[in-house]
Amino acid sequence: MTGIRLTAPAPGWAIDADVVVVGSGVAGLTAALRCAAAGLDTVVVTKARLDDGSTRWAQGGIAAALGEGDTPEQHLDDTLVAGAGLCDEEAVRTLVTEGPDAVRRLIDTGAHFDTTDGGDIALTREGGHHRRRIAHAGGDATGAEISRALVAAVREAALHTIENALVLDLLTDAEGRTAGVSLHVMGEGQHDGVGAVRAPSVVLATGGMGQVFSATTNPSVSTGDGVALALRAGAEVSDLEFVQFHPTVLFLGADSEGQQPLVSEAVRGEGAHLVDADGVRFMTGQHELAELAPRDIVAKGITRRMHEKGAEHMYLDARHFGAAMWEQRFPTILAACRSHGIDPVTEPVPVAPAAHYASGGVRTDLRGRTTVPGLYACGEVACTGVHGANRLASNSLLEGLVFAERIAADIAETRPPRTEPAAVADAGEPVALPAPEARTAIQRAMTRGAGVLRSADSLAAAAAELEALHREAAADAEEAGEAGGSGAKAVVPGVDAWEVANLLLVSRVLVAAARDREETRGCHWREDRPDRDDAHGRRHLVVRIAPDRTPVVHRTETAAFPPVRPSD
Repeated sequence: MTGIRLTAPAPGWAIDADVVVVGSGVAGLTAALRCAAAGLDTVVVTKARLDDGSTRWAQGGIAAALGEGDTPEQHLDDTLVAGAGLCDEEAVRTLVTEGPDAVRRLIDTGAHFDTTDGGDIALTREGGHHRRRIAHAGGDATGAEISRALVAAVREAALHTIENALVLDLLTDAEGRTAGVSLHVMGEGQHDGVGAVRAPSVVLATGGMGQVFSATTNPSVSTGDGVALALRAGAEVSDLEFVQFHPTVLFLGADSEGQQPLVSEAVRGEGAHLVDADGVRFMTGQHELAELAPRDIVAKGITRRMHEKGAEHMYLDARHFGAAMWEQRFPTILAACRSHGIDPVTEPVPVAPAAHYASGGVRTDLRGRTTVPGLYACGEVACTGVHGANRLASNSLLEGLVFAERIAADIAETRPPRTEPAAVADAGEPVALPAPEARTAIQRAMTRGAGVLRSADSLAAAAAELEALHREAAADAEEAGEAGGSGAKAVVPGVDAWEVANLLLVSRVLVAAARDREETRGCHWREDRPDRDDAHGRRHLVVRIAPDRTPVVHRTETAAFPPVRPSD
């Protein structure tokens, strides 16, 4: 254990369970449903409402070898290529072989995918896939349909859910094993304020951390809470430097911040072209798949062209689709574009890369176990080894589905006994909370220094800015303590301050890893180190937080992950 926890009031209420699942996307709700079906007393904690997670924003679909002539082996090959030498092949094989049946079970749960006239599941292509294997729903509303089906199943099963709750820290027993979580419930309801869910198994399914950047496709709740909790609890994270920037995000202006509208890769999968202001297709010749190259290739291609032309964005041209296809296949994207004064039917759509997906996260094994006994992770918060240095399009929903089922099976098999959490006061000194207004400073430092283009100088500048914010928070906390907690610089514990503390911690770890990886690989692009270095770089960077709050980076000896348990 690190002895690090957030500054927060002691829990004023508590409930007991066998399992607490934190998050309500495809990973969290699948894990919760499977645990409950196994007879485990399961509680779902979610930061907003049940259907407000990242899953419902997923447009493109879910990848699986469901089509005639397609095989898990072909899906595996495409995934390994996209992962740029850092995928765990056993994890990928698990994903692609168990994926098709997992999708069928999702359909049995109530999810409705688009079908062909013959009644088969309609499949499309996205970047990096050599076959049509992306199942979609509502044209471009796949995530919304999956979320709807799973939320309905959770409500039908009458699972205990706690909405509008920000998870704070992991609770552990006297032996250092998981004993639940502390959390803060925002608003009225059965529970309010800081409390605890005591359980011997905790499943983190908190989604991503896109809000560490100024512009992202992630919802506002994606502030890296799960990764930060795991780090404070002593868990290892890995591959955090590999942040995927989606190539085609609707460009709303250079100063636009927060969640930005996504223009799904499936639009390119159906034949849209990337062009510059002169109408020239610039991805042709850069890769055999042109606009359908893996996302890191396309994001780099767009960024290079922007630099060459001195432009703030490029264009996605799908005027040849016609109105009927736009309205039937991509109604959500069409409505988003039109709401911002752009009509894709008659004009090219301005696009630019924005932070989209974290390929790394809390390190797990094939059963979703982390390096902290009793703590599991799945979905975007986890690093299973599937994505390597760059996630293959639409593998994320499948990963959440497959590994959530594996976690539930492991918990059902082991059924650890409930234990008493140690007193919060025994967990060590609380971390100093940054002022809520530091959020913007963190996001701008990360965007400037650790965005699509990185270098030793840009990362050093970001690290210095983040370290200054970290030291400033500590100094302010010390000054407030000397004034009895009532000084001018005292930061009141609350959701805004806790989120910023999480953003700052995750950002510091991400930058530490990015500085250590002195090569270009996957979606980690170092301008000063443009080549891939397999001799030294085909390794994972595993990071933990030392008791003195500094990130400690360890490079694995091979491309394989070490076991999460020494005895394995």
